[in-house]
Amino acid sequence: MTASLPPAQVAERTGLTLDTLRYYEREGLIGPVDRTSGGKRRYSDDDVFWIGLISCLRDAGLGIADLRQFTSMLRAGDAAGDRVGFLTRHRSELQRRAAHIETAISVLDEKIAYYSTAD
Repeated sequence: MTASLPPAQVAERTGLTLDTLRYYEREGLIGPVDRTSGGKRRYSDDDVFWIGLISCLRDAGLGIADLRQFTSMLRAGDAAGDRVGFLTRHRSELQRRAAHIETAISVLDEKIAYYSTAD
């Protein structure tokens, strides 16, 4: 049996705001989310999984358009190679950005060391 969770509980579990959950649904990144007879959203375990996946990819720097493309690929059952290619391209970009950040950290470390002994 799949859970039927209210939005507040899903927000607490995922660390997202209620506005973000609604936004992800509007953008077609999750859902469609089931509703009670009174029209209130109820999230399934599958919805929570998708929200976690979207959050992870969002944290990795993917924009909304990229997320739409990837979730579309998953739902359409596109070939695994297409999905791997998509993720590989984004992984390369993350590696490039990580290298840039490491360089910036090294510069800051040098400045901290310099100014720590400058008195």
